[in-house]
Amino acid sequence: QVQLVESGGRLVQAGGSLRLSCVASGGGLRNYIMGWFRQATGKEREFVAAISRAGNNPYYGDSVKNRFTISRDNAKNTVILQMNSLKLEDTAVYYCAAGSGGHVYTPTNYDYWGQGTQVTVSS
Repeated sequence: QVQLVESGGRLVQAGGSLRLSCVASGGGLRNYIMGWFRQATGKEREFVAAISRAGNNPYYGDSVKNRFTISRDNAKNTVILQMNSLKLEDTAVYYCAAGSGGHVYTPTNYDYWGQGTQVTVSS
């Protein structure tokens, strides 16, 4: 059983940057594809980014391309989401997820989820 804990969410002004962390315990992170999703109030969960087991293949949702960067450190069981040039529409609860395979963009392909961390972007 893998436990995921996100941190780093807070209130930030538009145009600013934020770094989210996800720490895993209970299972080797290297065995999983790792993803970040977000869910704004009243909206469906949205794919943000994912990264392959070795960390050499990142994937991004269209709305965050060229602004967000996903990385991982398997030795530290940590996944990072660096968010730059934040926009008001980035406001959401951000979730870290671990999956064994399948399409990285699909939430149902992930087996474990964290509790989420709130990111609020203000004008």
